[in-house]
Amino acid sequence: MNRNVSENPLGVKDVEQPKERGTRFTLNGALWSLQALFGFFFAGSGFGKVLLYDGALYAAAPQAVAWYAAVSQPLIVFIGVCEVLGGIGLILPAMTGVKPKLTPLAAAGLTLTMILAAGFHIMRGEYELVPANLLLGGVAAFVAVGRWKLRPIAPATITTSRALKSSAVLGALALLAFAPTWYTMTNAQF
Repeated sequence: MNRNVSENPLGVKDVEQPKERGTRFTLNGALWSLQALFGFFFAGSGFGKVLLYDGALYAAAPQAVAWYAAVSQPLIVFIGVCEVLGGIGLILPAMTGVKPKLTPLAAAGLTLTMILAAGFHIMRGEYELVPANLLLGGVAAFVAVGRWKLRPIAPATITTSRALKSSAVLGALALLAFAPTWYTMTNAQF
């Protein structure tokens, strides 16, 4: 192993360590991490709202989440559908390479959803909920800009490997986000 010796501005000699592979931070890696994490979050959160199509769940929901009482059932379900599709859109189009421009559009849609949610909570005086909306919207905006301008995903043809990975992601969503949300909402006493 050759080690390079260099002098820093103070005149002290530094020994440069050989660079290790695979442990560096990249914008692409950060974007993928955020897409996966927030994709699962939005899909799971949205699925909980979609479940409120059930009248009994909708009637009990304001006991757990106060702002549900101020919003009509169809609007809550619509917001839920948008969040589920947005969460899936953060991951699958980029992963498969099929219509990858849908990923920044999904992120932009989620950003808009969070801006509207923050405005709604400000109007209701629920200031404690606004930081979460701003954080979620900010991350979604970062993903939108990152995948639109900074590190876009090139379109690709669907391959068996990509289709299997996408199926695995959908299965993971079903097991890790949808099933627990469904179980909690249908079996919990508010």
